[in-house]
Amino acid sequence: MADSGSEEELTISNDLVVTKYKMAGDMVNCILKEVHAAIAPGKKVLEICEFGDNRLLEETGKVYKNKDIKKGIAFPTCISINNCVCHFSPLRSDKEVEFKEGDLVKVDLGAHIDGFVAVCAYSFVVGASKDNKVKDRRADAILAAHNSAEAVLRKLKQEVENYDVTEVIQKVSESFECQPIQGMLSHQLKQHVINGEKSIIQNPTDEQRREHEKCSLEMNEVYAVDVLVSTGEGKSKEGDTRTTVFKKTDAKYNLKSKTSRVFYSDVSNRFTVMPFTLRGLKIGRARLGVVECVKHSLVEPYPVFYEKEGEFVAQFKFTVLLMPNGPLRITQAPVDVSGYESEKKIEDKDMLAAHKAAEAAEGKEAPQLVKADE
Repeated sequence: MADSGSEEELTISNDLVVTKYKMAGDMVNCILKEVHAAIAPGKKVLEICEFGDNRLLEETGKVYKNKDIKKGIAFPTCISINNCVCHFSPLRSDKEVEFKEGDLVKVDLGAHIDGFVAVCAYSFVVGASKDNKVKDRRADAILAAHNSAEAVLRKLKQEVENYDVTEVIQKVSESFECQPIQGMLSHQLKQHVINGEKSIIQNPTDEQRREHEKCSLEMNEVYAVDVLVSTGEGKSKEGDTRTTVFKKTDAKYNLKSKTSRVFYSDVSNRFTVMPFTLRGLKIGRARLGVVECVKHSLVEPYPVFYEKEGEFVAQFKFTVLLMPNGPLRITQAPVDVSGYESEKKIEDKDMLAAHKAAEAAEGKEAPQLVKADE
């Protein structure tokens, strides 16, 4: 893989690269709709996670069959409910979790073609509809996260600074009396890189603000914009839930255990540097092998985080290409905000002006934004 800035690095200035990103994005969009349709009260989270992963493998397996091109899952299906923030993707041996009417559900998954990643996440309440509106704090969280994501999309352009985007998420979230989850990152994407060196932080602590590097977004870059918003204080912590999602790092170490070596070899061959779930491996070997690999930083965990009990967290994530003619969103969740109603609204004049400008530029209604006069 070429170093950053190398002439060999493939960017979206290359039409074939754009095609591969769009191909992965179309697959993700289609599978998200299928996952959404499959979720219902009484269904098991494990069952839906397995369904999402199987569909990602099926669809990516249909392209470039006769070429030596890596493809498959870029982020395993994670389904986090209510105050669970992210990364919940259970194993068959874990305690069963079923969907219930009224659950605030977050679905997060991704695919890649030749290392070009498309990821997407969205939130909805089980049973919500235009005729059965959710009007409590769950609606506030979903509208805050959704409108933050849409406002970010309008903000993205060449040379905008990452902290300008941080401010947009903060302003919109606070309009709904919510807080972005502290320290969560939106990463730059590159070929075979799902967490590039440039990133956008949301709701940073003073220490995180000092440590997190300022940067400008540039043309021909790609980002996974990930917005997570809470009805609580925006502080998350690890719970007792087993971590099942991991990612291989660039670290080197001579593993002592044969089981660990077999596990690490399997991960390297099948997933390369993309996040994976232990469900995709032989569980006995994976449970033993992952311990030594984590201890020596050969793989890094994606822990399951939680907000306080009784709070709600909503997430919207999309993949965007910063093209010469403006941002191109290639992943779009099956969002229907007609099932959510809030007494709170966006009143920031700059936000509303940007929305009107977007409408005028497109010659049509811009992405959904709750206006002050609605």
